[in-house]
Amino acid sequence: MNNTPWEHRYAQRTQRIKSSAIRELLKLTERQDVISFAGGLPAPEVFPAEQIKNACAEVLDHQYAVALQYGTTEGYLPLREMIARHTGRYGIEVTAENILITSGSQQALDLLGKLFINNGDRILVEAPTYLGALQAWDTYGAEYVPVETDEYGMIPSALAEALRYGPKFIYALPNFQNPTGVTISYERREKLVEIANQFGVPIIEDDPYGQLRFEGEHIPPIAALDSKLRTKNGTYTGNVIYLSTFSKILAPGLRLAWIIAPPEVIRKLVQAKQGTDLHTATFNQVVAHVVGNGGFYDDHVRMIREVYHERRDVMLETLEENMPPGVKWTKPLGGLFLWVTLPEQISTTEMFPEAIEQKVAFVPGESFYPCGGGQNTMRLNFSYCKPEVINEGITRLGRVIKSKLE
Repeated sequence: MNNTPWEHRYAQRTQRIKSSAIRELLKLTERQDVISFAGGLPAPEVFPAEQIKNACAEVLDHQYAVALQYGTTEGYLPLREMIARHTGRYGIEVTAENILITSGSQQALDLLGKLFINNGDRILVEAPTYLGALQAWDTYGAEYVPVETDEYGMIPSALAEALRYGPKFIYALPNFQNPTGVTISYERREKLVEIANQFGVPIIEDDPYGQLRFEGEHIPPIAALDSKLRTKNGTYTGNVIYLSTFSKILAPGLRLAWIIAPPEVIRKLVQAKQGTDLHTATFNQVVAHVVGNGGFYDDHVRMIREVYHERRDVMLETLEENMPPGVKWTKPLGGLFLWVTLPEQISTTEMFPEAIEQKVAFVPGESFYPCGGGQNTMRLNFSYCKPEVINEGITRLGRVIKSKLE
């Protein structure tokens, strides 16, 4: 047997590559008897399987010459134009020239890391923040400057102080944040744009959940607030790079997302993507465009909101009924997640095996802190499980937490 020492041949940057903590946890929850709140999974019940099936047939009957062929790196033009029209409704005035289609939001994060991050560059992030972004940017040698948050998002005074470290960019998830479910308020968004402009630091706005609002008024995207200052001759030239995805409103298996940025940034991202996969799957893009014709997405998103709204309410009610004193949780106005904070003496990582014994799973919160912290926190997903399963799972989790406080 050849015992070639492969570990000595890997590039030095691979020393920073780690498996996703969430993906590793999901392996432990594959048993059918485990109720899992760990993954960030949409409910399969809301997948528009019939519409996708019909769209596939239409594409193969009438557009196969395009859909089965190589495509442009920028993405299928009719789909980019559809995205531009849709985002215009939210105040982001862009054209197809501002849009790059990517193979999921994770590729978008990786391409941005490839384009912007040098080894040792500081990135300003919310504390806690999205684990997938940390995993993407660790490879490029990023260091992190965490900013304290509260129920309204990043605290402006903490943000201004953190910017004195000279970060390369600010990374923010403004709507129903992963992992906490918190939404950045309108006033905080305005302040974020103001402070970023003052320090000359760009913002990456990651918005996969923005359309999944259950209650409250819509808040303009950070990019929309910035675009009021920077749109020139109908083309966005601003300080914000905006990301979103079809994974939460169509199906994650199609791996379709997009980046909105000034044209010169898009051109560099196109070059970076050409070295990765040439282009996102043309067939998937054409299918997504066919599905979206005729206003289907608007009706479909309304249905998803109703389903997830009910499941969030069930989780909040069951937490109220089953959690002991001293346990707190966020009350998100949309999205897929909420955040639970336990008394400081409890480590959710140490508690996790006990939860698995009780056949319930979550994600320990410390995974979402790049510089340490969050040992007594956890993320719970409410979108995937049906209401009766949520009720049973939170009841089991309550028993585990109560046993740790006895």
